[in-house]
Amino acid sequence: MFKKLKSLFVIDEGDDNASSSQKAPDPSKSKQLESKEEPTIKIEKPQYSKANPPKGKVSEKFVNILLGAIEKNNVEGFDYLEFKQALQNLGSVEMDEATKFKSALAMAKTMGANKDKLFSSADLYLNVLSKEEKKFMESFSKQLNMQVNSRNDEIKNLENGISLKKKQIEELQQEIAKQEKTLQERKTNADKANAKVEATKDNFYHAYHIVAEQIKDDISKMKKYLG
Repeated sequence: MFKKLKSLFVIDEGDDNASSSQKAPDPSKSKQLESKEEPTIKIEKPQYSKANPPKGKVSEKFVNILLGAIEKNNVEGFDYLEFKQALQNLGSVEMDEATKFKSALAMAKTMGANKDKLFSSADLYLNVLSKEEKKFMESFSKQLNMQVNSRNDEIKNLENGISLKKKQIEELQQEIAKQEKTLQERKTNADKANAKVEATKDNFYHAYHIVAEQIKDDISKMKKYLG
């Protein structure tokens, strides 16, 4: 069923080697934040559209998560997914798009479905995707705070230590130089960590955008041709 569902959505995976190797935020690790009073980094929901797609590469892992959630919530009987399958089956038939949608609707009616069920089930699957997005953002936010705050603490401690040692006598100059080097390494690690979690977010939204926009596009066309 999952392979059949995956075939309904056009996913241009491209070069997925790098994105598939990245680790998604681990919600269990976020528990480490509970015992610390760290400043919380607020994560705003990205605003994407068909004309403004997200960055990143398609991650098969995220596509599987999103489509797996849709599969678990599959409405029994002929619904939007079966309607999309019917449209796909008509892909090689020489007819305009409106005729294909109307033909698929006619097939749906023979299976006991109607326009209301098609619209409601499509909306349901968008809500399923929205819930997956919420779970991802909660996990991502905790992971980002854990990664960034822990490294910011290291940076602050090193900066304070350097500031004090520069006021001391000349014999401490060698130690100061050593800690300045360590400081730069910590900053580099912090930048890399931040870039990594940002790339994970980009990859999720790339997959989310592709699936969600296709559903939205089909809803728009159903409203246009079937309404």
